[in-house]
Amino acid sequence: MRDLLIEVFRHAVMITGFVFVMMLVIEYVNVQTKGVWQVFLNSSPWIQYFLAAALGAVPGCLGAFTVVTMFSHGVVSLGAVVAAMIATSGDETFVMLAMIPGKAVLIIILTFAIGIIAGILTDKFFPKLSRLNNFGQLPIHAEEKCKCFPQDNIFKYMRAPSMPRILLIVIILMLVAGIGTGSIAGDMKSWLKATVYFACFISLFIVITVPEHFLLAHLWQHIVKVHIPRIFLWTLGTLLVIHILMNYLDVNSWIETNIYIVLLVALLVGLIPESGPHLVFISLFAAGTIPFSILLANSIVQDGHGMIPMLAESKKGFIAVKLINLAVGAIIGFIALTVGW
Repeated sequence: MRDLLIEVFRHAVMITGFVFVMMLVIEYVNVQTKGVWQVFLNSSPWIQYFLAAALGAVPGCLGAFTVVTMFSHGVVSLGAVVAAMIATSGDETFVMLAMIPGKAVLIIILTFAIGIIAGILTDKFFPKLSRLNNFGQLPIHAEEKCKCFPQDNIFKYMRAPSMPRILLIVIILMLVAGIGTGSIAGDMKSWLKATVYFACFISLFIVITVPEHFLLAHLWQHIVKVHIPRIFLWTLGTLLVIHILMNYLDVNSWIETNIYIVLLVALLVGLIPESGPHLVFISLFAAGTIPFSILLANSIVQDGHGMIPMLAESKKGFIAVKLINLAVGAIIGFIALTVGW
């Protein structure tokens, strides 16, 4: 049992570390490119679906939040929100990229395409639903563009670094050391190690060069204090439960004989507007216990916590998007499972 706990803990640290450095990079890119997507979203209804799905496909919650904000201002239709929410898997995307990178890319591509089609059909058959955007300003990452790259002196913020900056640097260096020595990712494939190394060094550059406001508001308060603890605890708990089930119960036999019940559970769990519960299906698939179709169905329905702002401000909008995504996930999941995918 002790060896099991150590192995699960190491695996959880590895996954959380990968998520951490990827989140730093995504957050940086999101703020640096703020405003670019707004121009395109206003240019054409067809481009709305494409870019909404693209924003949703970006790992994390910010892309989904962006589309909800645009919907609240009447810039995009409800179909665009549907496209974004089908395309997004929230923070779970980071975890999938760490645990099942090949299948994660396939899920991103499939949910992106399915999201666009579902968005178009939503506006075609339910045009009145887009009138649900009669709510006010949402306080979602609406700060001005951050000048995060000091061209005059990129090391000026290291003259008297704050404690959060020092801690972030130490965390990244410890992750690099852990991967290098094999203490937290000994069985990681070489190409994946190279990817994590690259993300670590980019993250280190970001932490060293960004101004204090960006570091505190985005990296420390948003990522380190909000996302990372939840991701680590959910990952640790999920991996522990899965390992115990696999070692002490004949889960494989039960799932094989109740596969459509498992699909229904995956669809219903997808309705939960929160990152975390969906990790169980990622872990089950990684262990070879459930087929790809069930993970895909769950990914279509779930959106991390991207829909929480909509739930807070427009209950009807939230219910409409969730029901549409549930129907799409059920159809795709049933077909994929029936054909043996």
